[in-house]
Amino acid sequence: MTTSIPATLIPGDGIGPEIVDATLAALDALKAPFVWDTQIAGLGGVKASGDPLPKATLDSIRSTRLALKGPLETPSGGGYRSSNVRLREEFQLYANLRPARTIIPGGRYDNIDLTVVRENLEGLYIGHEHYVPIDGDPHAVAMATGVNTRKGSRRLLEYAFDTAVATGRKKVTLVHKANIMKALTGLFLETGLDLYEEKYKGQFELDTVIIDACAMKLVLNPWQFDMLVTTNLFGDILSDLVAGLVGGLGMAPGANIGTDAAIFEAVHGSAPDIAGKGIANPIALLLAAALMLDHVKRPELATRLRTAIDQTLNLDNVRTGDLGGSAGTAAFTKALVARINGG
Repeated sequence: MTTSIPATLIPGDGIGPEIVDATLAALDALKAPFVWDTQIAGLGGVKASGDPLPKATLDSIRSTRLALKGPLETPSGGGYRSSNVRLREEFQLYANLRPARTIIPGGRYDNIDLTVVRENLEGLYIGHEHYVPIDGDPHAVAMATGVNTRKGSRRLLEYAFDTAVATGRKKVTLVHKANIMKALTGLFLETGLDLYEEKYKGQFELDTVIIDACAMKLVLNPWQFDMLVTTNLFGDILSDLVAGLVGGLGMAPGANIGTDAAIFEAVHGSAPDIAGKGIANPIALLLAAALMLDHVKRPELATRLRTAIDQTLNLDNVRTGDLGGSAGTAAFTKALVARINGG
């Protein structure tokens, strides 16, 4: 008898509920062991309780230590702070895992299989910012402080190196800007090089590259990379760039891993302009659910889900509009569930 696994479910904003419904249908077909506690966050939390991250949601994740999350709306500029960043801080989700794999062949880039591992809590994302008023202009000067620590860098690097070994990655590349930001990113680079010599030498090849050169090389020849490991801001940018190599954010799952909790998500936005139209692509969240199944030691279910996605897209040729097809969310979900059920 399969042991049930409690997990928090956050449908999210915009298209979130639609892609969550699609993902739940697939997980139900797989007979995945999750027992869901549904909670709200983001704009939904603000509307319901005045808080984008209500106490009940936080309490649920503290209890289950596991969550699947749809996209949450965060206003640009003013308004409330990102719920995603707050969740990472609240549960010390120090590692962000962003795999990118070609699912639909024949695009500009083919046979892509890359993983980006991003430090999630430090760097400029700590949010230590302020303005300096001058001559009556309250926003005359904007200042931000970035902080990287040896402990935080090592924790992330150990996770990345362990993941590389466990998943058979042959090459790990540390991405930095230590030629200019010698202290802030130099510490990360130094820690990674030392850790490799200390514990991991010979288990994979270790390389280093400067962030701007890395971005260029990813466009010219992404196949030279296997796993990229980097600091917070660089990781945020590179993970989206890498997603572009495989079709965009609609194909990009994310996992946020901490010592006491793990949250899996579709990394794209809430797309309020298409919410309720039934045309959203649920693949990013479906792939995040596959990462979640890997995390809870059900790799056989994760493999079945990924295989069914591949078959639905490439054998049945059922695709949503953003992938050049004509299927809506419901039609894609129906085809996917049929594949899972052996149809």
